[in-house]
Parts: sequence; structure tokens; C-alpha cells
Amino acid sequence: MSVTLDGHTLFDDQGLTIETAGPSRTSLERGAVGLDGTLSIDLGKQVATLRQTGLLRATSRSAMQTRIALIKAFIDGQTHTLVTPDGRVHNHLRMDTFRQLAERVGGPGIVVDYEIVYTQLGS
Repeated sequence: MSVTLDGHTLFDDQGLTIETAGPSRTSLERGAVGLDGTLSIDLGKQVATLRQTGLLRATSRSAMQTRIALIKAFIDGQTHTLVTPDGRVHNHLRMDTFRQLAERVGGPGIVVDYEIVYTQLGS
């Protein structure tokens, strides 16, 4: 099984990592003159973020640019579904950033290291 985003196979499995952070709770802490202690206001559960890193491979620079453009098209403010090779399904993801970390010649073409950050807007 491969990595898919909304059913599209855009990513290579080699070197793929997905890290999940959150959800978490946040609070607002305030002190007031004349009061002994701190007022703590619970702001509730905050959204989770996912960080995906990996390698993209293409036979030429123009093929790589096309591949990256296809991925960047998902930075559209809509929610998407990411399925990993081990069958985990991450729903309600908004792709926030795509960063190209490095580019090099590798084997019969070009290899790009990348990082994508998603925000999970629901459960």
C-alpha cells in the first residue's frame, strides 16, 4: 500500500515519516491586583498538527516541478484525507505548507527532500 492524499498517489514511500502533535489544551493565566493567586481560563482543546517528511523522485527537473505543483495544489484551504502505507487514515487535514528542503541528483533523476505541515480540523 502507498501513501495517498484524497486517493492520489503523490508521495514516495521511501524515507516517509509522519509525526503527530496534539491535540492539546491551552489556557490563559492572569493575575489581578488585590487577589492572591492566579486566574486560569481554559480555552479548550486546540487542533492537532501533522508533519510529513520524505523524498520525492522524478526523472527530470521539469517532471519534479510538475510533481511539486500537483502537491502544492492541495494548499487550497479545503480538508483532505491522508492514508499511510500501514493503513492509518488521517481525516479532515488542511495542508498549510509545503517546503522543499533540498534537491540533488540521485540515480536516474532528481531527488527532493520535503516537509509538509497539515492542521487537523476535526476528529
